[in-house]
Amino acid sequence: MRYAMLCGNGRFPVLALEQARKLGHEVVAIGIEGEAGPEIEPLAVRTYRITVAQLGKLIDTLRRERITELVFCGQVKHVSLFSGLTPDWRMVKLLASLEHRNTDALIGGVIKVLAEEGITVRDSTWLLKPLLARPGVLTRRKPGSEEEKEIRYGRRIAAALSGFDVGQSVVISGRACVALEAMEGTDAMLRRAALLANGSRLTLVKGSRRRGHLLFDVPVAGPRTIEVMKETNATVLAVDAGRTLLLDRDEMIEAADRAGIAVTAAEAPEE
Repeated sequence: MRYAMLCGNGRFPVLALEQARKLGHEVVAIGIEGEAGPEIEPLAVRTYRITVAQLGKLIDTLRRERITELVFCGQVKHVSLFSGLTPDWRMVKLLASLEHRNTDALIGGVIKVLAEEGITVRDSTWLLKPLLARPGVLTRRKPGSEEEKEIRYGRRIAAALSGFDVGQSVVISGRACVALEAMEGTDAMLRRAALLANGSRLTLVKGSRRRGHLLFDVPVAGPRTIEVMKETNATVLAVDAGRTLLLDRDEMIEAADRAGIAVTAAEAPEE
């Protein structure tokens, strides 16, 4: 198979490229400046670099490579939308057509423009399906009764939050919601929550957006998540089963077990 990967930050694009290589796929990597690291380059047949503002360059690159399938891999910091970059004419046209500049609207608009150019965007998890969280408690320690109450409360809030497309995670402490994720990302939200909670135990709940696809912005957790949870006295991570990627899963679960952190996954709650 021959396709391109639009690579953001983190381990997601690296693991996807490694899996593609194992399968013998010919992959062109397009790294987003300031997001994708140099480790993607040896894993692809060719690597290009673009900014988040260069939609025209993305299309021109895909045309030049005669590629008709694209996979979005890795996260892009939402603050990149306010980085001061000058958008090219294609991005200017897209931005002018959007009522809101949230993730769903912006990336959904990009997908529509790509479709008009004959380029299909594939499910971003299709190479890493085994890494999607399975239902149940994934660690040795199970959440306690108070933690279970906080999980249930947090999952309702996370589900509602996802409908507004402003973030995916919430932090609960003492049965109160102390932080909602916005553009700062999960790590920064956890540190902010720890300050607000003044050292009290935290429960982190990551939700998945209410959409029928996993083309982009898939919730991700990994060893780094556990590191920051340990730092901020977060004792539970609750995610949506089948819709959250657990990167470097074995390492992540081992780290959680060492720290006494419970990791659990369940079907996403109904609206």
